[in-house]
Amino acid sequence: MLNDIVTSTWEWMSPEWFLPNTLLSFEWENELYAYLALATPLVFVLRWLIHLRLRQKVEVAFSEEQMQSSRVKWLRFVPSLILLQAMICIMVALARPQRTNEEIIQTSEGIDILLTLDISESMLIEDFTPNRLEAAKLVAKNFVHGRKYDRIGLVIFSGEAYSVSPLTTDYKLLKQYIEDIREDMIQENGTAIGSALGMGTIRMQESASRSKVVILISDGDNTAGNLDPITASRLATAHNIKIYTILVGRSGKVPYGRDMFGQPQYVNNTVDESVLREIAKIGEGKFYRASDNQALKNVFAEINRLEKTEIIENRFKSIKDYYYVYLTWGLIFIVLWLALKSSFMSNVLED
Repeated sequence: MLNDIVTSTWEWMSPEWFLPNTLLSFEWENELYAYLALATPLVFVLRWLIHLRLRQKVEVAFSEEQMQSSRVKWLRFVPSLILLQAMICIMVALARPQRTNEEIIQTSEGIDILLTLDISESMLIEDFTPNRLEAAKLVAKNFVHGRKYDRIGLVIFSGEAYSVSPLTTDYKLLKQYIEDIREDMIQENGTAIGSALGMGTIRMQESASRSKVVILISDGDNTAGNLDPITASRLATAHNIKIYTILVGRSGKVPYGRDMFGQPQYVNNTVDESVLREIAKIGEGKFYRASDNQALKNVFAEINRLEKTEIIENRFKSIKDYYYVYLTWGLIFIVLWLALKSSFMSNVLED
Protein backbone atom coordinates (compact mmCIF):
# COMPACT_ATOMS: atom_id res chain seq x y z
CA MET A 1 0.00 0.00 0.00
CA LEU A 2 2.82 2.40 0.93
CA ASN A 3 4.61 1.58 -2.33
CA ASP A 4 1.43 2.42 -4.29
CA ILE A 5 1.18 5.81 -2.55
CA VAL A 6 4.86 6.61 -3.24
CA THR A 7 4.48 5.56 -6.87
CA SER A 8 1.38 7.76 -7.27
CA THR A 9 3.11 10.73 -5.59
CA TRP A 10 6.23 10.66 -7.78
CA GLU A 11 4.72 9.45 -11.04
CA TRP A 12 4.84 12.98 -12.46
CA MET A 13 8.64 12.75 -12.65
CA SER A 14 8.61 10.23 -15.50
CA PRO A 15 9.91 11.65 -18.81
CA GLU A 16 7.25 9.59 -20.58
CA TRP A 17 4.72 12.39 -19.97
CA PHE A 18 6.43 14.38 -22.73
CA LEU A 19 6.47 11.63 -25.36
CA PRO A 20 4.18 12.18 -28.39
CA ASN A 21 2.44 8.82 -27.84
CA THR A 22 1.52 9.85 -24.30
CA LEU A 23 0.16 13.23 -25.37
CA LEU A 24 -1.85 11.67 -28.21
CA SER A 25 -3.42 9.18 -25.80
CA PHE A 26 -5.22 11.92 -23.85
CA GLU A 27 -8.67 13.36 -24.24
CA TRP A 28 -8.72 17.13 -23.79
CA GLU A 29 -11.35 18.90 -21.71
CA ASN A 30 -10.34 22.34 -23.07
CA GLU A 31 -8.93 21.78 -26.54
CA LEU A 32 -8.28 25.48 -27.15
CA TYR A 33 -5.44 25.48 -24.64
CA ALA A 34 -3.96 22.40 -26.31
CA TYR A 35 -3.78 24.36 -29.57
CA LEU A 36 -2.30 27.34 -27.72
CA ALA A 37 0.40 25.02 -26.34
CA LEU A 38 1.32 24.13 -29.92
CA ALA A 39 1.38 27.81 -30.88
CA THR A 40 3.52 28.93 -27.92
CA PRO A 41 6.89 28.24 -29.66
CA LEU A 42 5.76 30.43 -32.56
CA VAL A 43 5.14 33.31 -30.15
CA PHE A 44 8.67 32.97 -28.79
CA VAL A 45 10.14 32.83 -32.30
CA LEU A 46 8.16 35.95 -33.27
CA ARG A 47 9.35 37.70 -30.09
CA TRP A 48 12.96 36.81 -30.93
CA LEU A 49 12.62 38.12 -34.51
CA ILE A 50 11.14 41.42 -33.30
CA HIS A 51 13.89 41.76 -30.70
CA LEU A 52 16.51 41.01 -33.35
CA ARG A 53 15.15 43.77 -35.58
CA LEU A 54 14.63 46.44 -32.94
CA ARG A 55 17.56 45.79 -30.63
CA GLN A 56 20.07 48.54 -30.05
CA LYS A 57 23.49 48.12 -31.65
CA VAL A 58 26.77 49.61 -30.44
CA GLU A 59 29.66 49.74 -32.86
CA VAL A 60 32.85 48.60 -31.21
CA ALA A 61 36.15 48.01 -32.91
CA PHE A 62 37.94 44.77 -32.08
CA SER A 63 41.08 43.24 -33.41
CA GLU A 64 40.83 40.01 -35.40
CA GLU A 65 42.17 37.98 -32.48
CA GLN A 66 39.40 39.36 -30.23
CA MET A 67 36.68 38.50 -32.74
CA GLN A 68 36.87 34.72 -32.15
CA SER A 69 33.46 33.24 -31.32
CA SER A 70 32.79 31.42 -28.03
CA ARG A 71 30.31 28.62 -27.42
CA VAL A 72 29.43 30.19 -24.07
CA LYS A 73 27.25 32.74 -25.90
CA TRP A 74 24.62 30.03 -26.61
CA LEU A 75 23.92 29.81 -22.90
CA ARG A 76 21.95 33.05 -23.18
CA PHE A 77 19.12 31.07 -24.85
CA VAL A 78 18.74 28.62 -21.94
CA PRO A 79 16.47 30.84 -19.73
CA SER A 80 14.16 31.56 -22.69
CA LEU A 81 13.92 27.85 -23.56
CA ILE A 82 13.07 27.01 -19.97
CA LEU A 83 10.40 29.74 -19.90
CA LEU A 84 9.02 28.35 -23.18
CA GLN A 85 8.82 24.88 -21.64
CA ALA A 86 7.08 26.32 -18.57
CA MET A 87 4.47 28.08 -20.71
CA ILE A 88 3.83 24.93 -22.76
CA CYS A 89 3.38 22.83 -19.60
CA ILE A 90 0.94 25.36 -18.13
CA MET A 91 -1.07 25.45 -21.36
CA VAL A 92 -1.20 21.65 -21.41
CA ALA A 93 -2.38 21.67 -17.78
CA LEU A 94 -5.10 24.21 -18.65
CA ALA A 95 -6.20 21.94 -21.50
CA ARG A 96 -7.04 19.28 -18.84
CA PRO A 97 -5.55 16.08 -20.28
CA GLN A 98 -7.72 13.13 -19.28
CA ARG A 99 -8.09 9.42 -19.76
CA THR A 100 -11.50 7.80 -19.70
CA ASN A 101 -12.24 4.26 -18.61
CA GLU A 102 -15.75 3.17 -19.57
CA GLU A 103 -17.18 -0.05 -18.21
CA ILE A 104 -20.36 -1.52 -19.69
CA ILE A 105 -22.42 -3.97 -17.65
CA GLN A 106 -25.27 -5.73 -19.43
CA THR A 107 -28.13 -7.24 -17.49
CA SER A 108 -31.10 -9.01 -18.99
CA GLU A 109 -34.29 -10.75 -18.02
CA GLY A 110 -34.53 -13.73 -20.33
CA ILE A 111 -37.68 -15.23 -21.76
CA ASP A 112 -38.76 -18.75 -20.87
CA ILE A 113 -39.66 -20.57 -24.10
CA LEU A 114 -41.09 -24.06 -24.45
CA LEU A 115 -40.84 -25.75 -27.85
CA THR A 116 -43.73 -28.22 -28.24
CA LEU A 117 -43.24 -30.51 -31.25
CA ASP A 118 -45.67 -32.94 -32.84
CA ILE A 119 -43.93 -36.26 -33.72
CA SER A 120 -47.01 -38.17 -34.84
CA GLU A 121 -46.87 -40.43 -37.92
CA SER A 122 -48.28 -37.74 -40.19
CA MET A 123 -45.20 -35.60 -39.49
CA LEU A 124 -43.30 -38.00 -41.77
CA ILE A 125 -45.21 -36.72 -44.82
CA GLU A 126 -42.72 -35.43 -47.37
CA ASP A 127 -44.28 -32.18 -48.52
CA PHE A 128 -41.29 -30.69 -46.64
CA THR A 129 -37.68 -31.72 -47.30
CA PRO A 130 -36.98 -34.42 -46.23
CA ASN A 131 -40.22 -34.50 -44.21
CA ARG A 132 -42.21 -32.33 -41.83
CA LEU A 133 -40.54 -33.61 -38.68
CA GLU A 134 -36.96 -33.19 -39.89
CA ALA A 135 -37.73 -29.72 -41.26
CA ALA A 136 -39.24 -28.70 -37.92
CA LYS A 137 -36.22 -30.07 -36.04
CA LEU A 138 -33.82 -28.08 -38.22
CA VAL A 139 -35.55 -24.73 -37.73
CA ALA A 140 -35.97 -25.47 -34.01
CA LYS A 141 -32.21 -26.00 -33.65
CA ASN A 142 -31.49 -22.80 -35.53
CA PHE A 143 -33.97 -20.96 -33.32
CA VAL A 144 -32.21 -22.23 -30.19
CA HIS A 145 -28.83 -21.27 -31.66
CA GLY A 146 -29.99 -17.69 -32.19
CA ARG A 147 -31.22 -17.07 -28.65
CA LYS A 148 -29.27 -15.53 -25.76
CA TYR A 149 -30.03 -15.37 -22.05
CA ASP A 150 -33.31 -17.33 -22.50
CA ARG A 151 -34.24 -20.62 -20.90
CA ILE A 152 -35.70 -23.05 -23.44
CA GLY A 153 -37.44 -26.36 -22.82
CA LEU A 154 -38.71 -29.14 -25.09
CA VAL A 155 -41.92 -31.20 -25.11
CA ILE A 156 -42.82 -33.77 -27.78
CA PHE A 157 -46.20 -35.34 -28.36
CA SER A 158 -48.20 -37.70 -30.50
CA GLY A 159 -50.91 -39.79 -28.74
CA GLU A 160 -49.57 -38.46 -25.43
CA ALA A 161 -47.08 -35.80 -24.35
CA TYR A 162 -43.56 -36.29 -23.06
CA SER A 163 -41.17 -33.72 -21.59
CA VAL A 164 -37.73 -34.15 -23.17
CA SER A 165 -35.96 -31.22 -21.51
CA PRO A 166 -36.82 -28.79 -18.72
CA LEU A 167 -36.17 -25.09 -19.17
CA THR A 168 -32.43 -24.70 -19.61
CA THR A 169 -29.73 -22.39 -20.96
CA ASP A 170 -27.56 -25.33 -22.00
CA TYR A 171 -28.24 -24.77 -25.70
CA LYS A 172 -25.69 -27.36 -26.83
CA LEU A 173 -27.44 -30.11 -24.89
CA LEU A 174 -30.85 -28.88 -26.00
CA LYS A 175 -29.87 -28.99 -29.68
CA GLN A 176 -28.68 -32.55 -29.17
CA TYR A 177 -32.06 -33.45 -27.66
CA ILE A 178 -33.78 -31.97 -30.72
CA GLU A 179 -31.44 -33.85 -33.06
CA ASP A 180 -32.25 -37.16 -31.31
CA ILE A 181 -36.03 -36.82 -31.69
CA ARG A 182 -37.60 -39.73 -33.62
CA GLU A 183 -41.18 -40.47 -34.57
CA ASP A 184 -41.18 -43.74 -32.54
CA MET A 185 -40.26 -42.17 -29.20
CA ILE A 186 -43.95 -42.29 -28.17
CA GLN A 187 -45.86 -45.49 -28.92
CA GLU A 188 -49.34 -44.05 -28.49
CA ASN A 189 -50.77 -42.97 -31.87
CA GLY A 190 -52.69 -39.77 -32.50
CA THR A 191 -52.19 -36.05 -31.90
CA ALA A 192 -52.73 -34.96 -28.29
CA ILE A 193 -52.44 -31.18 -28.61
CA GLY A 194 -54.33 -30.58 -25.35
CA SER A 195 -52.01 -32.91 -23.42
CA ALA A 196 -48.96 -31.16 -24.92
CA LEU A 197 -50.23 -27.74 -23.80
CA GLY A 198 -51.02 -29.16 -20.37
CA MET A 199 -47.49 -30.56 -20.07
CA GLY A 200 -46.09 -27.21 -21.18
CA THR A 201 -48.13 -25.37 -18.54
CA ILE A 202 -46.83 -27.71 -15.85
CA ARG A 203 -43.26 -27.04 -16.98
CA MET A 204 -43.87 -23.29 -16.98
CA GLN A 205 -45.28 -23.31 -13.44
CA GLU A 206 -41.76 -23.54 -12.09
CA SER A 207 -40.80 -20.39 -14.01
CA ALA A 208 -40.56 -17.02 -12.27
CA SER A 209 -39.96 -15.16 -15.55
CA ARG A 210 -42.31 -12.35 -16.52
CA SER A 211 -42.25 -13.56 -20.16
CA LYS A 212 -43.33 -17.14 -20.82
CA VAL A 213 -43.90 -18.47 -24.32
CA VAL A 214 -45.04 -21.79 -25.79
CA ILE A 215 -44.34 -22.49 -29.48
CA LEU A 216 -46.59 -25.33 -30.64
CA ILE A 217 -45.74 -27.06 -33.94
CA SER A 218 -48.27 -29.53 -35.34
CA ASP A 219 -49.80 -30.65 -38.64
CA GLY A 220 -53.32 -31.48 -37.62
CA ASP A 221 -56.32 -31.53 -35.35
CA ASN A 222 -56.46 -32.88 -31.81
CA THR A 223 -57.23 -36.62 -32.05
CA ALA A 224 -55.98 -38.02 -28.73
CA GLY A 225 -55.43 -37.23 -25.07
CA ASN A 226 -57.76 -36.53 -22.16
CA LEU A 227 -57.38 -32.75 -22.11
CA ASP A 228 -59.28 -30.56 -24.53
CA PRO A 229 -56.87 -28.16 -26.32
CA ILE A 230 -59.15 -25.13 -25.80
CA THR A 231 -59.32 -25.82 -22.07
CA ALA A 232 -55.55 -26.39 -22.00
CA SER A 233 -54.90 -23.07 -23.75
CA ARG A 234 -57.11 -21.20 -21.25
CA LEU A 235 -55.22 -22.86 -18.42
CA ALA A 236 -51.93 -21.73 -19.98
CA THR A 237 -53.22 -18.17 -20.38
CA ALA A 238 -54.23 -18.14 -16.71
CA HIS A 239 -50.53 -18.72 -15.94
CA ASN A 240 -49.50 -15.77 -18.18
CA ILE A 241 -48.19 -18.02 -20.96
CA LYS A 242 -48.28 -16.71 -24.50
CA ILE A 243 -48.90 -19.33 -27.20
CA TYR A 244 -47.68 -19.29 -30.80
CA THR A 245 -49.08 -22.04 -33.00
CA ILE A 246 -47.54 -23.21 -36.28
CA LEU A 247 -49.50 -25.44 -38.64
CA VAL A 248 -47.20 -27.32 -41.01
CA GLY A 249 -48.23 -29.15 -44.17
CA ARG A 250 -50.21 -28.73 -47.38
CA SER A 251 -53.70 -29.90 -48.24
CA GLY A 252 -54.37 -32.32 -51.09
CA LYS A 253 -52.12 -35.03 -52.47
CA VAL A 254 -48.76 -35.11 -50.72
CA PRO A 255 -45.83 -37.59 -50.98
CA TYR A 256 -45.58 -40.17 -48.22
CA GLY A 257 -43.11 -43.04 -48.41
CA ARG A 258 -42.00 -45.16 -51.40
CA ASP A 259 -43.52 -48.12 -53.21
CA MET A 260 -41.67 -51.36 -53.95
CA PHE A 261 -40.07 -49.76 -57.01
CA GLY A 262 -38.76 -46.77 -55.02
CA GLN A 263 -41.29 -44.35 -56.48
CA PRO A 264 -42.98 -41.81 -54.16
CA GLN A 265 -46.46 -42.67 -52.99
CA TYR A 266 -49.11 -39.99 -52.54
CA VAL A 267 -51.84 -39.68 -49.94
CA ASN A 268 -54.71 -37.26 -49.53
CA ASN A 269 -54.01 -34.83 -46.70
CA THR A 270 -56.56 -32.57 -45.03
CA VAL A 271 -55.58 -29.72 -42.75
CA ASP A 272 -57.88 -28.23 -40.13
CA GLU A 273 -56.43 -24.99 -38.86
CA SER A 274 -59.39 -23.87 -36.75
CA VAL A 275 -58.15 -25.45 -33.50
CA LEU A 276 -54.63 -24.01 -33.75
CA ARG A 277 -56.07 -20.60 -34.67
CA GLU A 278 -58.30 -20.64 -31.62
CA ILE A 279 -55.43 -21.73 -29.34
CA ALA A 280 -53.26 -18.83 -30.56
CA LYS A 281 -56.16 -16.40 -30.08
CA ILE A 282 -56.80 -17.55 -26.51
CA GLY A 283 -53.07 -17.62 -25.79
CA GLU A 284 -52.71 -14.00 -27.02
CA GLY A 285 -50.01 -15.14 -29.44
CA LYS A 286 -50.19 -15.65 -33.18
CA PHE A 287 -51.15 -18.40 -35.61
CA TYR A 288 -48.89 -19.28 -38.55
CA ARG A 289 -49.36 -21.50 -41.55
CA ALA A 290 -46.20 -22.99 -43.11
CA SER A 291 -46.48 -24.98 -46.33
CA ASP A 292 -42.78 -25.55 -47.07
CA ASN A 293 -39.31 -25.35 -45.54
CA GLN A 294 -38.74 -21.68 -46.32
CA ALA A 295 -42.12 -20.66 -44.93
CA LEU A 296 -41.40 -22.53 -41.71
CA LYS A 297 -38.01 -20.86 -41.47
CA ASN A 298 -39.64 -17.44 -41.96
CA VAL A 299 -42.17 -18.18 -39.21
CA PHE A 300 -39.45 -18.93 -36.67
CA ALA A 301 -37.52 -15.84 -37.78
CA GLU A 302 -40.59 -13.69 -37.10
CA ILE A 303 -41.16 -15.24 -33.67
CA ASN A 304 -37.48 -14.63 -32.94
CA ARG A 305 -38.00 -10.93 -33.73
CA LEU A 306 -41.23 -10.65 -31.74
CA GLU A 307 -39.88 -12.31 -28.62
CA LYS A 308 -36.78 -10.24 -27.97
CA THR A 309 -34.98 -10.42 -24.65
CA GLU A 310 -34.76 -7.01 -22.99
CA ILE A 311 -31.14 -6.11 -22.34
CA ILE A 312 -30.42 -3.29 -19.89
CA GLU A 313 -27.05 -1.64 -20.42
CA ASN A 314 -25.39 0.25 -17.58
CA ARG A 315 -22.38 2.38 -18.41
CA PHE A 316 -19.89 3.39 -15.73
CA LYS A 317 -17.49 6.09 -16.83
CA SER A 318 -14.45 7.03 -14.75
CA ILE A 319 -12.33 10.01 -15.77
CA LYS A 320 -8.80 10.60 -14.47
CA ASP A 321 -7.17 14.01 -14.83
CA TYR A 322 -3.45 14.45 -15.46
CA TYR A 323 -3.26 18.26 -15.42
CA TYR A 324 -1.33 18.13 -12.12
CA VAL A 325 1.63 16.44 -13.88
CA TYR A 326 2.12 19.30 -16.34
CA LEU A 327 1.25 21.99 -13.78
CA THR A 328 3.95 20.61 -11.48
CA TRP A 329 6.51 20.65 -14.28
CA GLY A 330 5.39 24.13 -15.31
CA LEU A 331 5.93 25.51 -11.80
CA ILE A 332 9.34 23.84 -11.61
CA PHE A 333 10.38 25.39 -14.93
CA ILE A 334 9.16 28.84 -13.79
CA VAL A 335 11.19 28.61 -10.57
CA LEU A 336 14.22 27.52 -12.60
CA TRP A 337 13.71 30.38 -15.05
CA LEU A 338 13.48 32.91 -12.22
CA ALA A 339 16.75 31.55 -10.83
CA LEU A 340 18.53 31.77 -14.19
CA LYS A 341 17.21 35.01 -15.64
CA SER A 342 19.46 37.14 -13.43
CA SER A 343 22.43 34.84 -13.73
CA PHE A 344 25.39 35.12 -16.09
CA MET A 345 23.42 33.11 -18.71
CA SER A 346 21.18 36.08 -19.39
CA ASN A 347 24.10 38.46 -19.63
CA VAL A 348 26.29 36.67 -22.13
CA LEU A 349 27.20 39.21 -24.80
CA GLU A 350 26.08 38.63 -28.37
CA ASP A 351 28.47 38.80 -31.26
